[in-house]
Amino acid sequence: MLDIRLILEDRLRVEENLARRGLKIDLTNVVALEEERKLILQKTEEKKSVRNQVSKEIGRRKAKGENPEAIMEEMRILGDEISELDTLIKEIEVKLKEELYKLPNLVLDSIPIGADESANIEVFRVGDLPIFNFEPKDHQELGVALDIMDFERGNKVTGPKFVFMKGLGARLERALMNFMLDYHGENGFTEILSPFLANEDSFYGTGQLPKFGEEMYKLDGYGYYLIPTGEVPLTNLYRDEIIKEQELPIKLCGFTPCFRSEAGAAGRDTKGLIRMHQFSKVEMVEFVKPENGENALEELLENAGGILTALGLPYRVVVLSSGDIGFGSAKTYDLEVYLPNYNGYKEISSCSLYTDFQSRRSKIRYRNENGKNHLVYTLNGSGLAIGRTIAAIMENYQQENGSVKVPDILVPYLGVDIIE
Repeated sequence: MLDIRLILEDRLRVEENLARRGLKIDLTNVVALEEERKLILQKTEEKKSVRNQVSKEIGRRKAKGENPEAIMEEMRILGDEISELDTLIKEIEVKLKEELYKLPNLVLDSIPIGADESANIEVFRVGDLPIFNFEPKDHQELGVALDIMDFERGNKVTGPKFVFMKGLGARLERALMNFMLDYHGENGFTEILSPFLANEDSFYGTGQLPKFGEEMYKLDGYGYYLIPTGEVPLTNLYRDEIIKEQELPIKLCGFTPCFRSEAGAAGRDTKGLIRMHQFSKVEMVEFVKPENGENALEELLENAGGILTALGLPYRVVVLSSGDIGFGSAKTYDLEVYLPNYNGYKEISSCSLYTDFQSRRSKIRYRNENGKNHLVYTLNGSGLAIGRTIAAIMENYQQENGSVKVPDILVPYLGVDIIE
């Protein structure tokens, strides 16, 4: 959520920043609602001041034995007027909050300006691309032939874009989960096992609601949603709390299944594990002081990339343009792993700095040594999406006979060095 004070003080700059996203947003209504709220609030305070004076006068008259009935009637009328104004203020605040919830975050000046992903800029590449002396297969073909993936029964039991992972396929998912969590733990992250459901307040806090409601699964009658990412429960762990300054930075990681309806994604990545309604992921979330936000983003990127390097998977990093960046992010790096079947790179992690966008919504603050409260900066990043990591391992490590070599770092976790 954007700071209403910033909108009031520098409305044109805010509108110009939002325009970088390709959005033409007129903040007139937001400004008008806040000015109306402040005007009515001033009237309310004036009437409350009068009420206090009248209340004292009633006390004095009673002490003198005089009848205060005349001014008590005045007091009742004044009380009704104050009550009506308080109700009106609450109604305006609801409307104002609804308007502010619709506004995306301001982007940093350091990101490229452009209409869509074509304006993204590649930052660097890591690793050598595989060279095959045979025609490589895609991961779905390999997985089905090795009997470690069953898409047909996933479709039968649930529907399209669901899969059964079997035998070494299931063990590979578990091995990656343990490896990723161990890796993050060695880099200062505290492991959290969170709920896989969250309430509406949590989704408003991280910015999925109200904009992305159609892309999530809701449990009617309960007010809960299945989480689309571990970012939601991990960030909301500190919602409505004040953190001690000396506790920052806080670095959390956690494994969760993720559930997405993928509304509007029909026809994209229809085969294999790339775009599923249910998939597993290890997520990283950080809470830092504002002055450390951009450095923390670079470290988060390094941590996610370190997993790909350890697995021996070639990847590249791109910084997202203003037209491709997420709703709540101020700056995002995408890590894209190389997939031979695509003859190109596919996103496997997004590392984002949200500045105080989420913390203002969620009321996550820290108290400095002077006793003053400030909003923290939040960050999150996939570390990594496990299904896509499996796809990348299978396609990059496949052998001519249809088997798949296991990356050395995973052998102790999986117990075998080849899937055949």
